[in-house]
Amino acid sequence: MLSTQVNKTIKENLIKELGKKRNALSLPRLNKVVINHRVSDARESQEALNAAEAEIMAITGQKPRLAKAKKAVASFKLRMNEPLALVVTLRGKRMYDFVEKLFNLVFPRLRDFKGVSLTAFDDKGNYNLTIKDQTYFPEVNLDKVTKIRSVQVTLNIYASSKDEAKMLLSALGLRFEKK
Repeated sequence: MLSTQVNKTIKENLIKELGKKRNALSLPRLNKVVINHRVSDARESQEALNAAEAEIMAITGQKPRLAKAKKAVASFKLRMNEPLALVVTLRGKRMYDFVEKLFNLVFPRLRDFKGVSLTAFDDKGNYNLTIKDQTYFPEVNLDKVTKIRSVQVTLNIYASSKDEAKMLLSALGLRFEKK
């Protein structure tokens, strides 16, 4: 399991790479994983929302929270309190299980996968990525999929710089594209 590997070997390797004077609590670590599954046709059809909820529950193992529109935007034909997306926040063992599945099962299934982009880090070291097709996840039943939707994944990382966050993700098994 990835969580036991993090506690045993990955922390020791990070201490060696970053310097021995680092405190174990100041090492970069994975804080949480937020999965956003946008359902654009949810306002017309409750069935589409239920199908997307079943898919995201199968992928994450956790019931999603429904995100609604906070205000009306006329140019997008959006009204206040209309359903927009399903959001799941994973922590602890479920987070590590999802990350392991993402890195070892989903990314190798992607066509011509050469690694993820190095530019997807934000200023605090969090990493954002989008998977264009939810059917890459092995738990999704292909017979029940009615529409292809993207899955946005945010890896919230506690790190002091982008380089430390990159070091942690590569130690966890994420492949970055070569320049």
